[in-house]
Order: sequence, then C-alpha cells, then structure tokens
Amino acid sequence: MTGLEEEIRAIEEEISSTPYNKATSKHIGRLKAKLAKMKDDAVQRALKSGGGGEGFSVKKSGDATAVLVGFPSTGKSTLLNTLTGTESEVGSYAFTTVTVIPGALEHRGAKIQILDIPGMIAGAAMGKGRGKEVISVVRGADIIVLLVDVWSEKHYDILIRELADAGIRINRDKPDITIKKTSIGGVHVGSVGDIGMDDDEIRAIMAEYRMVNAHVLIRGGATQDDLIDTMLGNRIYVPALIAVNKVDLVDGETMEAIRKDLKARFGHEPVMISAVSGYHMEELKDAIFDHLGFIRVFMKPQGEEADLEEPMILRRNATVEDVCRKLHREFVEKFRYARIWGDYVKHPGQRVGLHYKVHDKDLVTVITRR
Repeated sequence: MTGLEEEIRAIEEEISSTPYNKATSKHIGRLKAKLAKMKDDAVQRALKSGGGGEGFSVKKSGDATAVLVGFPSTGKSTLLNTLTGTESEVGSYAFTTVTVIPGALEHRGAKIQILDIPGMIAGAAMGKGRGKEVISVVRGADIIVLLVDVWSEKHYDILIRELADAGIRINRDKPDITIKKTSIGGVHVGSVGDIGMDDDEIRAIMAEYRMVNAHVLIRGGATQDDLIDTMLGNRIYVPALIAVNKVDLVDGETMEAIRKDLKARFGHEPVMISAVSGYHMEELKDAIFDHLGFIRVFMKPQGEEADLEEPMILRRNATVEDVCRKLHREFVEKFRYARIWGDYVKHPGQRVGLHYKVHDKDLVTVITRR
C-alpha cells in the first residue's frame, strides 16, 4: 500500500469511527473535504498519466450510449453479443476484453450504442489495471449497466465505490448549489428550504479548498458531500441500473435472495438475466430505455397523417426547440409555431412555442416561415 493509500485509509477510518453530531459536524466536514480532494487528485493524475489503451477512443453514435461495467468474467461480452449481435471475443478466463467493443441496440424506435469495456477491479479509479481507460469511457456514457453474476454479486459494493471515487454519481440529481467567489466579506450563505447543514459546516468545508470569500446559494437541500462535489466541479451525474447474470445456474430460492439483497442495497429493482439463454433480455432492454428517460415524438407534416412508424427519440423534458434542432437548425431560425396532439395539451392541435415541453407519443407539426 502506498503512502497516499495509507493516508486515505486513515481518514476514512476516522470518519467512520466519529459519531456525527452538532459538535463533530465541522470536523467531519473538513475530513470529508480533505479526503475528496486527495482522491480526486489521485484520479486526475491517473487519467492524465502517459500512455493509453488502444481502442479506448470510441465515437459515440445513436440516441444514447450505455456502458457495461463489471468485474472480469461476469459475462459482459456475452451480454453484448446477445443484446446487439456484435461478435465480441468470449473466453472462460479473466480480462478477455482488452479494448472497447461497441454494438448497436435498436429498441422501441431508439438506437442505443452499447459499449463492452475491460473488467473493472478494485483500485481502478486510482489507475490500477486498465482503470484509467475504463473510467474515461464510463464518464462519457449516458447510462451505466452494472453487471454482476450470481457468484459475485458482492462485487457490487466495489463497483459502486470505484465509480464514486472516480467522481461518478449514479441515480442522483446534480445539487442545486451556486458558488460565486468574492474578494472580501467572508462566506455568506443563502438557502431555499432546509439545507441540512449549518453555516459553520459550510465555511469549514470551503476553507479546506482555500475559499474564504464567497456567496453560496443552496436550493432544495444539500449534504456535506453535495457541497464538496460542487466545490470540486468535475462530478458526472448519470443514471444506472443493475443486472444479475447467470441466474439460470442457481435455483429460484437463491435467485430471489440475491434479488432482494441487491434491491435493498441499490434502492432499485435489479434485472435478473441470463446472457447465454436470453432470459429477461426484453426486460433489460426496456429498463435501459426507461432509465435513459427517452420519449418518442411522432412528426405530422402539415395537412398529412403522422408518421407512426419512425418516432423521433428525445430525452425527458425536451422542448419543441429540441425537436426543431433534431430536424435541422433552420427549423429554429425560421420557426413560427408548432401544433401538438397528445395527452397533455388542452385541445387537439394546440398551438405552442419553442419552449413547450413535449411528451411521450406526442404528434408534432412544425410551421416555419418560407
């Protein structure tokens, strides 16, 4: 163990052994801030270090990119083949995949790029194994599929820790925290709602980053960890789901016990699959589609029937402007108005502007200047 790893371990142990209360909150906040900066410095050094794995630069394609993250030999390559028909080398030994192998999944009108990457190991965030390359690919994905199998479901905790150490926050919204540096005046804190920290905690954390003059505005609540993440400014917030492979190799009672255990720890229902037999592949495809927050919009040319065969795929909270941009930027420049048919309009063919939020299965007509 290196000196840095020993220092990190010592701080982690002090945090875990210190009861959190009013008297200790400032001290714990400072420790967390110091620990986060040490880990982040180590990760950044690993990501910027020389060399690099051939094949790790993959051009993104389709409507979104999903990456398969798991320990070696959990079946990522087999799963890629089953989902997409891509011929990825599959072996019975560890570290079969040595480059990123892309495949294309078409499901419910969406084109989703699936990436099979080398297996993650403990210490990957700090650069161990192919950690540097693996983490860089994961940080660029739109969704993470955490893959464990029935023999290694306990590895889930290591995967979560490595992603967290690499600054990847799964299934969490980005904290609504604004920090503006000032030249004098100390740290002034404003909030909307109960933020869960007092001003002294906030000042103690910010002092660890040598920020002693600033205006801080927190909306909707925040934890010490949220504030630290905002201070560092390089966190990635991405949806994730967990799939348990090789369930055909255990009995129903064991499979159910694994499902319940992971649901309790992960907070979401895992998808129980067999990549070899194809068991629950449609359920996994649906889960990927739903976690991405996709909506389908159907274009209706003026005076014609809507095209219900090929939907336009957008992300949740997309607007009419997003529809126009996906058609062509000229549709935004020459936009007059749009008409919407769907479950969320006041009447069929409602006239709307660029900022109207579209919904799943809406029919849209865009009217432009000639």
